Amino acid sequence: MALHVKHLPAEERRAITVETVVELAAEQNPNDITTTAIAKRMGLTQGALFRHFPSKSAIMSAVMEWVAERLLSRVDKAVQSIESPVAALEAMFMAHVAFVAEHPGVPRMLFGELQHAGETAPKRMVQTLISRYGERVRKLIDAGKAAGEMHPALDTEAAVNLFVGTIQGLVMQSLLAGDVRQIGRDAPGVFAIYRRGIGSGM
Repeated sequence: MALHVKHLPAEERRAITVETVVELAAEQNPNDITTTAIAKRMGLTQGALFRHFPSKSAIMSAVMEWVAERLLSRVDKAVQSIESPVAALEAMFMAHVAFVAEHPGVPRMLFGELQHAGETAPKRMVQTLISRYGERVRKLIDAGKAAGEMHPALDTEAAVNLFVGTIQGLVMQSLLAGDVRQIGRDAPGVFAIYRRGIGSGM
């Protein structure tokens, strides 16, 4: 791998660095990932790594950008051509769950960045991702109320928070169980309960 990475163009090496961090985060506490560990996994020296990223914070910012682009693209693709807002919400839910199952290190990194006391560039990027994600959920819930699929008096913000919080709960349970596959097994039943809660009652 070392020879392969060393001879890649700069952009490709940056992309592999990001993917390496995502892999490492699935194996250990993201806060314990060092630039030494990243370089070692890639078969590079730290000096070679820093030729593409000026700091660890810059690496984490690139990782957060990677996560945001892929997660939002995944959920956007999942809801395409689905006319029913409730069905679109379910597709979005399942797409998010599948993304986490494929990249179990991602939620660990997101939680880790949000726990930082100060303001950092990666933390701000996570906050922006959560905001953009929430906007998508909010749009579908408002559409569901307008279409009569959800109760007209449904508290939109509470429904958005519950949607996001439900996925976070599934993630935490899978982390506690040490079995990322659990999230996929539990997701359908959990969403069924959420769906009944936001239903029109008709």
